[in-house]
Amino acid sequence: MAIVASLPDVNLFSSLPSSPPPSDSPSRSFRPPPPIPIPKYSPSRRNRNPRTEPKPPQPNPALKLPHRRTRYYKPVKEGVISSDGERTILIGESGVSYQLPGAPFEFQFSYSETPKAKPVGIREPAFMPFAPPTMPRPWTGKAPLKKAKKKVPLFDSFDPPPEGKAGVKYVEMPGPFPFGRYPKEGMMMTREEVLGEPLKKWEKGMLVKPHMHDNRQVNLGRDGFTHNMLELIHSHWKRRRVCKVRCKGVPTVDMDNVCRVLEEKTGGEIIHRVGGVVYLFRGRNYNYRTRPQYPLMLWKPAAPVYPKLIQEVPEGLTKDEAHEFRVKGKSLKPICKLSKNGVYVSLVKDVRDAFELSPLVKVDCPGLEPSDYKKIGAKLKELVPCVLLSFDDEQILMWRGRDWKSRFLDNPLTPIPSETNIADDADKTIEEQTVSDQNTVISSPKMISLWKRAVESSKAVILEELDLTPDVLLEKVEEFEGTSQAAEHTFTALVLPGNDGAEDYVDDEDRPEEYSDIDDDFDDECSDDDESFEPVGPEGSLPVDKIIRKLREKLN
Repeated sequence: MAIVASLPDVNLFSSLPSSPPPSDSPSRSFRPPPPIPIPKYSPSRRNRNPRTEPKPPQPNPALKLPHRRTRYYKPVKEGVISSDGERTILIGESGVSYQLPGAPFEFQFSYSETPKAKPVGIREPAFMPFAPPTMPRPWTGKAPLKKAKKKVPLFDSFDPPPEGKAGVKYVEMPGPFPFGRYPKEGMMMTREEVLGEPLKKWEKGMLVKPHMHDNRQVNLGRDGFTHNMLELIHSHWKRRRVCKVRCKGVPTVDMDNVCRVLEEKTGGEIIHRVGGVVYLFRGRNYNYRTRPQYPLMLWKPAAPVYPKLIQEVPEGLTKDEAHEFRVKGKSLKPICKLSKNGVYVSLVKDVRDAFELSPLVKVDCPGLEPSDYKKIGAKLKELVPCVLLSFDDEQILMWRGRDWKSRFLDNPLTPIPSETNIADDADKTIEEQTVSDQNTVISSPKMISLWKRAVESSKAVILEELDLTPDVLLEKVEEFEGTSQAAEHTFTALVLPGNDGAEDYVDDEDRPEEYSDIDDDFDDECSDDDESFEPVGPEGSLPVDKIIRKLREKLN
C-alpha cells in the first residue's frame, strides 16, 4: 500500500466527484450561475440622489381620484357641499342631489330608493356627473365603435319616408281622442293638459291589452327608478302610447312609492298595475318633440354613507335584553323566504300580521346580496315600523318595539296583547301560548275581518254571556235565526214623488211590439179588479221585468 500511495496521479476513489482544493487567491474563485436570475429592482425614493438622478414624472391628478374600494371618507352636513357657478351639489332630505340651472327639479341618481335618513359622509369627492369631459376625471368608458359599413337612411322618423320603405319605425301619434276632438299643441303645457280627459274603462283595456304579453318594457332593479330611465321611458313613448315597467327585487317592497315617483317625474299616468308590473300612459296630448329633455349621467356616483341600521343597544331595550332577543331569534322560524329578483309586494303586510302574534319576527333571505336585504330591512323599519336587531345568516330579525299597538284592539274577538314579560314570551311558540291560556282564541287577521263583516251584516252575533244552559242557548239561536232571515230578505224601499219618476225606469218605445200586448192585458186586469191599484215599486223592478229583459237580449 505504501508503494501504491507513492505513485503519482493515482486516485483511489475515482467513482466519487472530485472537489478542487481551496485556493487562497480570490481571482481564481468560481461561482456557478443561479438557476433563476435575480430581479433588478429600481432604487427606492429614499436612496435617490436629487442632484444626480432626475425627478420621476408625476401622473395626472385625475388618475389619483379614489374609487369605491378606497377608504375615502369625508363627513358632510346638510347644505351645499360643492358648487361651480350655478351648478351645485347639496345634501338634503332626499340625500345627495344635483342642481342645474333651468332644471325643473333636483336631479338624483335614484328617485325611489333613497333612504329617509340623512347621509353622514361621502365616499368620493363631490363631482357633478353631468359635467363635460374637460373636468379632471378619467374617462372610464370604451373607445368609440368603428363606423358601420351599412348605410343608414338620413331622413328622420318625423319626416315621412316614401311609401313602401322597409325598416322604418313610425312615431305614435297623439291620442286616443273622442270623436270630434283634436290634440292640443304647445311648448309649455302642464301635466293636466298633456294627460287630457280621463280615460274610460274600455280605453284603458284597449291600451293595456297589446302590452300584456310583450317583452318591450323597462326593467327596474335594485337601484329603483334612476335618472337615466327618464329618457328611456320617453323613448318608449315615442313608439307607443303606453310604457310597460316591470319591477323586481328591493323596490317592490314599497310599490306605492315607485308609482308615485313614476307619475311625478315622468308626467304620465298609471292606468293599470298588477303586482310588480306597471303600465304608464303618456297622455292624450303628448308630443315627443316638445317633451322635457334631461341630461344623462355619465357614471354612477358612489353611494353616500348613512347611519348604521343595527345598533348594539336599540332604542327601547337594554344591552342584556337585546342580546337575549338575538339569541332567541336564532331558533325562531322565519315567516317567509325571499327569493332573488322576486316580488315582495305583500311583505309589509305579512310582517304586520306576524307582529300580532309574536314580538319577534324573522325573514329569511337566502342568496340575496347583503346590500339588498339591508335595503329591505331599512324599508321595513320605516313602513311597518319596527326595530332591526340583526342581519346575521342572511336573515332579518325584527322587534315590534315598545310603542307597538295592535290593529284589532277595538274588535272583541281579538285578544288584547300584553307587553309585560316580552322576553319570556318570545321563545314560546304559538301552540304553547294557546295551551297556557284556555280562554284566549288566536285567529288570523283575515278570519277576524270576515267575522267583523258577518257581525255588521247581521249574519253573526256576539254572545256576551259564555256560561249558558243548552235551553237558553237554543232560545238565543232561534231568536237570532229569525232576525237574520228578516235582515237578509229586507231591502230599502224606494219612494218616488209621483208618476213622473216611475216613467224614467222603463221606456215604452224601447219595448218590442210582441211584449206590448202582455203589458196592456196586465194593466186591463188590474184596472178591472181594483181601480185604486197603485204599484208597490218602480216599474222594471219586478221579477217579470227581469225575464222580459233577458228575452229582449236574446231576440236582439
